[in-house]
Amino acid sequence: MRLIFLMLALVGLIAVAAAGFRSFAAEQLSDIPPWLWGHVGDGDGQIAPVVLRRARALYLRKVAKGAIKNPCYFAMDATRPAGFGRRFYVICEADQTFRAVSSGHGKGRNLKSIPDFSNGLRCAKNFSNSMDSWLTTGGSYVTGEIRTSFKGYYRASQGNLVPLMRSFVQFDGEGDTANARPRSIGGHPAEIVRPVCRIKAPGNRYADEKGYVRYGKLLNYSEGRSNGCTSWTPSDSEKIFALLNGKPATLYIYPESTDIVAVGRAVKAGQSPARAGLYWNASCLKEIRSPNFWPRETLEPILMRYRKAHMRPPPKPLPLCKGAAWTLKTASQ
Repeated sequence: MRLIFLMLALVGLIAVAAAGFRSFAAEQLSDIPPWLWGHVGDGDGQIAPVVLRRARALYLRKVAKGAIKNPCYFAMDATRPAGFGRRFYVICEADQTFRAVSSGHGKGRNLKSIPDFSNGLRCAKNFSNSMDSWLTTGGSYVTGEIRTSFKGYYRASQGNLVPLMRSFVQFDGEGDTANARPRSIGGHPAEIVRPVCRIKAPGNRYADEKGYVRYGKLLNYSEGRSNGCTSWTPSDSEKIFALLNGKPATLYIYPESTDIVAVGRAVKAGQSPARAGLYWNASCLKEIRSPNFWPRETLEPILMRYRKAHMRPPPKPLPLCKGAAWTLKTASQ
């Protein structure tokens, strides 16, 4: 009888705990449309409650002010693993669609004589809003103009030379992200042409003032890092730019500086961030141990002094591409 009583008590406690968890979850999602609830969580392609709430609050605030008319808004969780982990979110409440795609984070820098603030491929440990830091800054953004520029020719699989025209959407921020434009922070496809040589092509629409075009190897770094911008796969970029065509949208990137500092303090105190009411992806937190935010006021003067002390000479012109394959006709395509 005593054993049966203990078992019944245990079942009752489990039921109460489950009910409490459901009540807590419902409270967390109380201000979120029900169709979005299934997309909230820690799984791949899901969005953490705090990231969704802040992204949605930013969107609603900008809509109420008449600053935004785009029916979709964006969010990114930079505490989640990069690579092909889906941590950039496209949310369109008008047609009730939610899409999660991969994205890169700022790689930072490891320079001599100053602290190492570089990031690994998988998880971001360091964040900053400093010029020349090449780091991601969390906070509120609104997308600006889209610019498309020539990055160089590369040889396609069919053998012909193809120009890479890469689009870039400028971000404008507020608070910690207010210097996004001076830092040239925005979003773009994770591909570039690494220059190898130059082709003589007078009259080519992409030629420089001396009549040369760059040629190199096409690099896709969708699994890698950026210089502080948000990068997407080329195919995902096309869909995102299509949504932005003449319609600025809000973007919220987590974590902000206050989140980073709070999680760092909790970890150093031996506390669980989750139990302290803080959020960080558990897998990445285990890998980086503790995150760092490098304030602009602290890091930027150091980087400016480093730049002055390590002035680079002007780059030398690329060598000419050699061989019969490099013809004016080919380069003019």
